[in-house]
Amino acid sequence: MTPSSSGAAPFVIGIAGGTGSGKTTVARAIVNRVGQERIAFLSHDAYYRDFVDLPKDILDQKNFDHPDSLETELLVRHLKALRQGMVVEMPVYDFKLHRRSAETRRVEPRKVILVDGILIYVEPELRKLFDVRIFVDTDSDVRLIRRIKRDIAERGRTLESVVSQYEKTVRPMHLEFVEPSKRYADLIIPEGGENEVALEFLFARLTALLA
Repeated sequence: MTPSSSGAAPFVIGIAGGTGSGKTTVARAIVNRVGQERIAFLSHDAYYRDFVDLPKDILDQKNFDHPDSLETELLVRHLKALRQGMVVEMPVYDFKLHRRSAETRRVEPRKVILVDGILIYVEPELRKLFDVRIFVDTDSDVRLIRRIKRDIAERGRTLESVVSQYEKTVRPMHLEFVEPSKRYADLIIPEGGENEVALEFLFARLTALLA
């Protein structure tokens, strides 16, 4: 982490919700409205632990939807550093290999810091760093269909493996951790990026704060 110029304290936004809920769509809408040059973006997904000693067949069966699978303490350090005007190197995670890449992505401090992830409100240390906590709430059948399409197209998965993982870990962990974390949200957006009324309300609030 290296220092950079800093002014007023940045405004930190969290976007949580179940897998396939539309978090990325909401995040993209915020970036488009606020301006990419004013936003630093961190994804909790980039902070999956690097289980370098485990073979791929074991990793394929691992529970990646439990909070312990993520190095949240590193995300907390990076978020605190960005708030203090520091530059950080965010990990790059390869979902096909279940490994962190040797490369990192440079993230510089901005007026707005955006963090997304299914479990970002589960950890108290991370949760308290957000100025606004958004939860994208979408029906489970819609989320499952989106996850199937994404994992097959982008992560080289088979339909059988996606459904098996959903039944074994994704759904149980959603019910145990993700859904209960909704109570910490300041703003719940049903149907994510399709909810134009909620997004316009959010944009108006952001515009006022940034002004």
